Amino acid sequence: MNHINVKNNVSWVGKIDWELKKFHGNEYSTHRGSTYNSYLIKEEKVALIDTVWAPFSKEFVENLAARIDLSKIDYIIANHAESDHSGALPELMRHIPDTPIYCTKQGVKSLKGHYHQDWNFHVVKTGDRLSLGEKELIFIEAPMLHWPDSMFCYLTGDNILFSNDAFGQHYASEFMFNDLVDQSELMAECIKYYANILTPFSKMVAKKIKEVLSFGLPVDMICTSHGIIWRDNPTRIVEQYLKWADDYQENQITILYDTMWNGTRVMAENIAKGIAAADNAVNVKLFNIAKRDKNDIITEVFKSKAIVVGSPTINRGILTAVAGILEEIKGLKFSGKKAVAFGCYGWSGESVKIITETLQESGFEVVDEGLKVLWNPDEENIKKCIKYGEKFSTA
Repeated sequence: MNHINVKNNVSWVGKIDWELKKFHGNEYSTHRGSTYNSYLIKEEKVALIDTVWAPFSKEFVENLAARIDLSKIDYIIANHAESDHSGALPELMRHIPDTPIYCTKQGVKSLKGHYHQDWNFHVVKTGDRLSLGEKELIFIEAPMLHWPDSMFCYLTGDNILFSNDAFGQHYASEFMFNDLVDQSELMAECIKYYANILTPFSKMVAKKIKEVLSFGLPVDMICTSHGIIWRDNPTRIVEQYLKWADDYQENQITILYDTMWNGTRVMAENIAKGIAAADNAVNVKLFNIAKRDKNDIITEVFKSKAIVVGSPTINRGILTAVAGILEEIKGLKFSGKKAVAFGCYGWSGESVKIITETLQESGFEVVDEGLKVLWNPDEENIKKCIKYGEKFSTA
């Protein structure tokens, strides 16, 4: 499948990547694959919005050439220069080297940095328009959503917002429209995408959405760069983004840990018992960081009002799985969440202090100095863990 009619003279000409399991190197898990969405607009003038990832560049250009004489493409719109959007540009420009490319000023820098080509760049700013005949493309800069070069564009007449990475998700489906896919799968991938990619830019997300809404442009469809196209009640995902951008949390406490000889696991499970005993309405989730997908864990952290992080002490430090996810969490800049640390130790016992300091540096409200247990918890220490959970649930 290399062509889907989106609306009137707008077609999807991208690539569904069914086999993709990791994205951004190995930084993001894509359990349900993904898509690289490219759109062809055939009005009096013809515009191509974005391309696909480089491994599919020849396939993309061949399929595009089967749809249209490449020399008939009047404009190329580069909403984002990241390789999964622009990877087929070098192959395409080999065939139509003089075709103008419309992008932001930062987009020029980024595309030149990626491909070292001085193509026919045209810099656009918010409010600039490009005539396609009776219809126009209106450009909207969206820096840091999620790269400095990012922008949206809007097609008048058809009322389509081409939203780049905003409102997307890594979700491969032959149906390609939001009203045709499994809704629970779709929203699970949407919140995972926001939590892992857009959380650090939440203030910018809210500001940009409000700016776009202030233009008063009717939006009948949102065409994303990854995943499905929003055609049924497209403002639903916009409203959800505004909620997620506002220090989002559910009535959930998530416990993250790694363990060496099960002592920290026993602590985690009994802290969870204490939390549940004190508040049976709270959703308590436990994750052994070394055994679970880190992006799924981060999604649960995003949903949580509080987290509990545990590691035994090893070589006066913490286990590498815990250190790794704490580093990821620090970069995501969560706010409005509480946290505490816990862990077993044999003789030196630095792990709880290290975790506590890292949580504070990451923006969490750490409510106490944490809980340490010498060696594996005995019956008395198990009771301490339960009481600690009870106390934390009401902190």
